Amino acid sequence: MKHAPTLASVLLGLAFITFGANFFLNFIPMPADPSPADAPHKLFMAAMFPTGYLAFVKVLEILGGLLVALPKTRNIGLLVLGPIIVNIVAFHVFLTKGAGLTDPPILVIGVLSAFLLFTERKAWLGLVK
Repeated sequence: MKHAPTLASVLLGLAFITFGANFFLNFIPMPADPSPADAPHKLFMAAMFPTGYLAFVKVLEILGGLLVALPKTRNIGLLVLGPIIVNIVAFHVFLTKGAGLTDPPILVIGVLSAFLLFTERKAWLGLVK
């Protein structure tokens, strides 16, 4: 149990580094989405791609993944990845009406980040004093 937070942080970091790098290198092909062209999630992504906003988020995913994988910068990495994880969940809840919310990568990211927040709670509570 002593090494569980380190293993969880490495796995979470690798997940964000992999999915962030995939945006730029395209080594994991994305399956075609059969939903109509005017579906809310497609319109949302159509606005994110050309503006460069999604590229910025992916850079933050890679940076947060690197930071969370290292024990000394784990809390800073969680701070960077926190809003990204909330937005991933919000995207699936509000724009896709729950579709994809139970996909394994999303569940793993949610469980690992919640576990790390729980194990690092003393460091976060120390900041409040």
